[in-house]
Amino acid sequence: MMEADIVRRPDPTEVFDRDAAYVMQTYSRLPVVFVRGKGTRLWDSEGREYIDFLAGISVCSVGHCHPEVVEAIQRQSETLMHVSNLFYNELQSRLAERLCGLTGMDRAFFANSGAEANECAIKIARKWGKRRRGPSCCNIITLEGSFHGRTLATVTATAQPKYQTPFTPLPTGFRYVAAGDLAALDRALDESVCAIMLEPIQGESGINILRDEYLQAVRALCDEAEVLLILDEVQSGMGRTGRFLASQHSGISGDIVTLAKALAGGVPMGVCMAKGSAAETLEPGDHGSTFGGQLLACAAAIAVLDVMEREGLMENAARTGGHFIDELKKLAARHPKHIQEVRGKGLMVGVELMDVDARNVRDRLLKAGVVVNAIGDRILRFLPPLTVTPEECDTVIRSLDEALNDHNQEGKA
Repeated sequence: MMEADIVRRPDPTEVFDRDAAYVMQTYSRLPVVFVRGKGTRLWDSEGREYIDFLAGISVCSVGHCHPEVVEAIQRQSETLMHVSNLFYNELQSRLAERLCGLTGMDRAFFANSGAEANECAIKIARKWGKRRRGPSCCNIITLEGSFHGRTLATVTATAQPKYQTPFTPLPTGFRYVAAGDLAALDRALDESVCAIMLEPIQGESGINILRDEYLQAVRALCDEAEVLLILDEVQSGMGRTGRFLASQHSGISGDIVTLAKALAGGVPMGVCMAKGSAAETLEPGDHGSTFGGQLLACAAAIAVLDVMEREGLMENAARTGGHFIDELKKLAARHPKHIQEVRGKGLMVGVELMDVDARNVRDRLLKAGVVVNAIGDRILRFLPPLTVTPEECDTVIRSLDEALNDHNQEGKA
């Protein structure tokens, strides 16, 4: 019996109705129920095949249901899935050692998501600052257009009012400056600031890449002012840009680095890593997590790292990502009225549109069997598995070309 034959295929209308009745409506869902995945492909409840250029929003980096990750999860689930963090966890220590080696950090704290990893980073920074300069040293500077999570602290760190306004009053202790404006950052620094927190590539605001020179200057500014640099690599890390961390392209290192999304290949996991005095800041009782770093997630994450290394996926991200970006730029030259800019690094790519709604293009691509993301009405975001091939990129380029041509034809009608 074929694998596809044993997958349950629910009636999509029943799913839509049950979701509307019983699930909090916090997502603007697209009308598809995916039931199976393999590599870069997804299949819906009606048996239709799609090429996935979203990967669960940068999560399924080694592809859907990679056999080694599946086997690691199955093996661990039959042995031991969870024990309290009050006891030692051999897999957690192994994973921490591996991640510290890849990032240059000294210690790790495991959580369940990027927001939780960033919460940990915020707590480290504040305690660290108060130890050094007293109780008033608790402010953290973040950049406009950032996205650091949806908990109250991380949504406050996220310098975008659209995410914050419904949930005021927000916690205090955050300052915002324009991304790329080093003078504004320098002006915002004073004795009350304990850290600067940023994403080397801002994902949720449209794949905005911070220049190497800017990141290097921020690192120098942090050293001069004796404040911590927190690098949020939740979306840009884990090899997506062709290096393990996007910040490594700039030759800089943070005092704190956060990862999540692709870390465990689809099993929820986040990690906050720190070095130097920041790594020694938290003490027993300061922070914790019931599920953080549990055995099942650690087994999956170790398997993900093994696959990435053996299959050369970081190298593929750089090579195939370069091909994809080059072809998108050629497409932009053919559609100068609709594509304003192509920007990206590795397989973290954004296309800024004009005179056409990105959500409309996304929907056209979905009907053509291509899964991408629209950020607002102007940006298409592409985050395929790192296993993607140049040929699959070319397929997506052709589909995008057709979608834009169809839009042109409708406009003339």
